[in-house]
Amino acid sequence: MAGQRRTAAAIRCAAGLGLAAALLASGCASPKASDTTARDIRRTLDGRAAAVLGHDRSAYLAALAPEAAKLRATQSREFQNLADIPLESWEYRLGDVRRQGKRAVAQAELRYRIAGYDTAPVTVSRTLELGERDGRWYVTAERAGRGGAQQLWQQGDVQVVRGGRSLVLGVGQDPVRLRALAATADRAVPAVSDAWPSKWAGRVVVLAPASLDAMGALLGAAAAGYRGIAAVTTGETGAPGTAPADRVIVNPQAYAVLGAFGQDTVLTHETTHVATRAHTSAATPMWLSEGFADWVAYRGTGSTAGRIAPELQRAVRLGDVPATLPDDKDFGFAGDAGRLARAYEGGWLACELIAARWGEERLTGFYRAVGEGKHRAGAVEKAMSDVLGTTPEEFTMRWREYLRERLGG
Repeated sequence: MAGQRRTAAAIRCAAGLGLAAALLASGCASPKASDTTARDIRRTLDGRAAAVLGHDRSAYLAALAPEAAKLRATQSREFQNLADIPLESWEYRLGDVRRQGKRAVAQAELRYRIAGYDTAPVTVSRTLELGERDGRWYVTAERAGRGGAQQLWQQGDVQVVRGGRSLVLGVGQDPVRLRALAATADRAVPAVSDAWPSKWAGRVVVLAPASLDAMGALLGAAAAGYRGIAAVTTGETGAPGTAPADRVIVNPQAYAVLGAFGQDTVLTHETTHVATRAHTSAATPMWLSEGFADWVAYRGTGSTAGRIAPELQRAVRLGDVPATLPDDKDFGFAGDAGRLARAYEGGWLACELIAARWGEERLTGFYRAVGEGKHRAGAVEKAMSDVLGTTPEEFTMRWREYLRERLGG
C-alpha cells in the first residue's frame, strides 16, 4: 500500500483549521493522550463494535456525535449495508491518540472476520476524530487511515450468496450472476486442493463490486491499472494464522466477457494465491507465484500450450526466445500488455517444466522452499539446489529449450 504523503509547506495553528491539522501542526501538537482518555475512547469503540455484532442500529449510532448529521446518515446506511454479512468478530484496536482539549484524533485498526471463512481477521486502518461531552467521547468524523481502502459495504447494500466452499459478496449485481460466481469458485477450491497438498482453509471469499471504479476503490488504487484484469487477490504474506484474510476481487467488466473456461481458470488462479499465501514471502519471485497459480489453473484442462501462451509462442516462432526468466517488473499491470502476457506465460511454462522434469511433488516442494526465505537474495538458488538439484543458470537453459519445444512447432 502507498505510504502517507506529507507536503513540505509548514502548517500553522489558526482558527478554521480542521482538527487533524490542528493536532499535527508544527508547534501545536499535543502530547499523547492520557491513559484515561485512551480508555474512554476505547470504551466508545467497544460499544460500537458490540452494536455491529448485535445488529443494534441505535447503539451503533449512539457512538456518533448527535450534531454530526452527515456522518450519522452515512454511517446509518453503511450499518444497513452490513446487515447480511455473517460476521464472526468485529473489533477496534486503538493506536495513537492525540488530544487537544475536548477534541482528539485517534488511529485505529478495524479487525473483522467472516464466520466460517476467515481463519484470521481482515485489518482496516481508520482515522477517527472525536469530541468529548459530559465525560463521554463521540465520533465526529471517520475516514480511511494510512494506506486504507474503501470497504464493500461503503459502496452499497451487500448481497450475500453462500456456495458450498465459497462466499460471494456483491454490490449492484444480478443475483443470477452472483450464484454463477459462487458455483465457479466452488469448482476452483477442490482443483486447488488437489494440486496444493499443504494445509489451507479450503474456502474462498469473493467480492463482486458494481464497476471497475468500485474495484479500484476496494484496492485503494487507480482503476485504470486493472482495466483488463479479470480478478485480483488481496492479502499479505505471513505464517499460517497470522496473515490477514484474503479476498478475491472480481473486475465485473473484464470477468463478464470471459467464457466459462476463462472464468474457471481466473478463479482457480486467484484461489491458488489464497491457498499458497502462507508459503509466499518476500523471497518468492513473481514468475514463481504467478506461474504456479497459472499451472494449477490450467492443470488437467487439456488446453494446448499455444492456446495458453499465444504471445510467447509468437515471439519464440520469430526467434525471440527470452534470455532470462521474467523479472518482477515485467508483471506490472500498467505496462505493456504484450510484455505482461509473456511474463505470465513464461512463469507458467517454468512451473510446467518443473512438474514435467522433476514431478509435481518437487514443484510444490520448491515453492515452499523458496517461500521459507526471508529475503530474495539466494532463496531461489538455494531451493533449486536443495529441491531440484540444479542451478539457476542450468534451469534457465532448460527453460529456454522447453519454450522452443512447447511453442516452436
